Amino acid sequence: MKLAYSSEELKKTANDIRINIVESIHCGGSGHPGGSLSIAEMMAVLYFHEMDVDEKNPKWEDRDRFVLSKGHAAPAYYAALAERGYFDKEVLKTLRHIDSILQGHPDMKKVPGVDMSTGSLGQGISAAAGMARFAKQTGKGFRVYSILGDGEIQEGQVWEAVMSAGHFKLDNLTAFLDNNDLQIDGHVSAEMSVYPIREKFEAFGWNVVEADGHDVDELVEAVAKAKACEGKPTLIWCKTVKGKGVSFMENQVGWHGGAINDEQYETAMKELKG
Repeated sequence: MKLAYSSEELKKTANDIRINIVESIHCGGSGHPGGSLSIAEMMAVLYFHEMDVDEKNPKWEDRDRFVLSKGHAAPAYYAALAERGYFDKEVLKTLRHIDSILQGHPDMKKVPGVDMSTGSLGQGISAAAGMARFAKQTGKGFRVYSILGDGEIQEGQVWEAVMSAGHFKLDNLTAFLDNNDLQIDGHVSAEMSVYPIREKFEAFGWNVVEADGHDVDELVEAVAKAKACEGKPTLIWCKTVKGKGVSFMENQVGWHGGAINDEQYETAMKELKG
């Protein structure tokens, strides 16, 4: 079932996803808050406006597919799935616990709604391209969405998948790039520059649309442009802020991964709930 949340509803849902992210990482004692917080609007737009899915029937054959290629942002994925109703939100508090279904990276065999297990950077977009090609070959109408990290596109396998998707004209594939310019060791541009981004994807036969990754209206418009483009996969190049929504985490490379202590939790919750 495809939902069609309004702009205000999407903004609220993105904020709720952020609250869930902070809650789960605090309870889990570890995780990746920075890159999870930076994709909250993308997850809200996908699961509450664009994707045709059924939380009551996660394996519905004709559902749209989603692959979180930057699998370490699993807290955002779990938060969106819980908000959509795939499982009870209380389960989010078990993140990374030994007996929990919510591991540090998504597991399609354990978590309802997860279409592909990810975590090894570069592999998710390959799976997404494979799903999209399967749909083309079998006449299926579903669309495939994926989110990549900007540090992740330093991986060679990403470009093999990008080349393949362009070659097979997979216009049913839309990838979002979370371009916050920070990876675990520092600035992406300093560690191993991935720029220029537009020219590289276009050279592989992709349509490129730019968007503010924290503006739900721009994201909705970008997806519409992707769906209207024929004969090419689309990259939605999203400019984002790592740690978005929590002041002491924003643009701080140290919050790529880490625990959230009680004091930090209270500060973050006060900001997000305010």
